[in-house]
Amino acid sequence: MTVQTGEKAPDFTLEANTGEKVSLSDFKGKNVVLYFYPKDMTPGCTTEACDFRDRHSEFSDQNTIILGVSPDPVERHKKFIEKHDLPFLLLADEDHKVAEQYGVWQLKKNFGKEYMGIVRSTFIIDKNGELVKEWRKVRVKDHVEEALTYIKENM
Repeated sequence: MTVQTGEKAPDFTLEANTGEKVSLSDFKGKNVVLYFYPKDMTPGCTTEACDFRDRHSEFSDQNTIILGVSPDPVERHKKFIEKHDLPFLLLADEDHKVAEQYGVWQLKKNFGKEYMGIVRSTFIIDKNGELVKEWRKVRVKDHVEEALTYIKENM
């Protein structure tokens, strides 16, 4: 059973690139873009992170926090942030429990091999902690613009 739009988003606590524990509930009163991505430093994930970086101030202007989640460890997140000057938190979900809660830890296929991994997905959570919009199996191109437009028009 995974979270559905219109429901309270499952709270969680994960370690951030800053070394501190961060909970979704820490951001009550703000909108949250919670995006799950497969792996730091890969081409698609770098493009997505840099797209969020480039529009960060516009999200901030809409009372919206961006949180990125992947199974990478905190040390790798730190390198990713430093390399690309990312202005938002990246959270380490090494045991993929949060990814499972949100239904994005799934069987994937690549070059004929099957493995479990994160399916790129984005969730918009309103200031009351309710999941109001989701995109699953995200295509990176124009996705950040689509998320920002949704927030501007609906939040």
